[in-house]
Amino acid sequence: MTIGRPLGVLFCALSLAGCAGLRLQIDTRYESVAQSSRVQVLVLHYTVSDFESSLRILTEGAVSSHYLVDDDPPRIYRLVEEDRLARHAGSSHWAGDTVLNPASIGIEIVNAGHSGDRFGDYAPYPEAQIDQVIRLVRDIMTRHDIAPHNVVGHSDIAPQRKQDPGPRFPWERLAEEGLIPWPDRQFVAQRAVEYATALPDVAWFQAQLDAWGYEVPRHGEFDEETRHVISAFQMKYRPARYDGQPDAETAALLEAVNSPRALLIRKQGRWQPYR
Repeated sequence: MTIGRPLGVLFCALSLAGCAGLRLQIDTRYESVAQSSRVQVLVLHYTVSDFESSLRILTEGAVSSHYLVDDDPPRIYRLVEEDRLARHAGSSHWAGDTVLNPASIGIEIVNAGHSGDRFGDYAPYPEAQIDQVIRLVRDIMTRHDIAPHNVVGHSDIAPQRKQDPGPRFPWERLAEEGLIPWPDRQFVAQRAVEYATALPDVAWFQAQLDAWGYEVPRHGEFDEETRHVISAFQMKYRPARYDGQPDAETAALLEAVNSPRALLIRKQGRWQPYR
């Protein structure tokens, strides 16, 4: 039987109404207090290419990041919504977590990177670009309540294969802005003098790096993997020398970041204990 136009329209309307009645109904009047943002880590990268190439790779390739910060002009681009997963961390580890893409936000910074040698020269960052990065980092940290010690570089979470954002990235300026904790300078200077007379063994360095969050061998031998992790730590906290060699100042810095009385955070213009 052929359904006439008026009867057919009525049939379709009734069918849609019936389907609507079967839709999943969810009551949202109640909300748990035991919750937080899924974003726990903020990872900073450099692109090792100019803006046009970086944009093409991050929008058309297999890797992505939530944000891209250009250098000239210093403009912020959002490439992935923050509630979506971006593929920027890769195989990584920080403070016991090994799957960081789902729990992190990635910021790529347009920068030429290094000259081909991880222990060699690196390109500088324009001040205006860093100003934008700091504004973005502060905004993300505030909205997602990210802990300051979880603002890291790609080299922190993947030290065997990555060096970004490199030793020219001004981590200490982020500390001055109150965004990350920083070792007490006086404590480090005093302890470095003491460590110069008796340097801890490699097992001690590995244990301290592990305690701060790095994935590092724990066999007590100074190998290339351990050197890469030490270098990543030095790039962040002692960028004047990042050869990956265990020395007195690096030992003092490691003790400081793992000491409640020597790791500081800047609040309201004053340095205060972080923990």
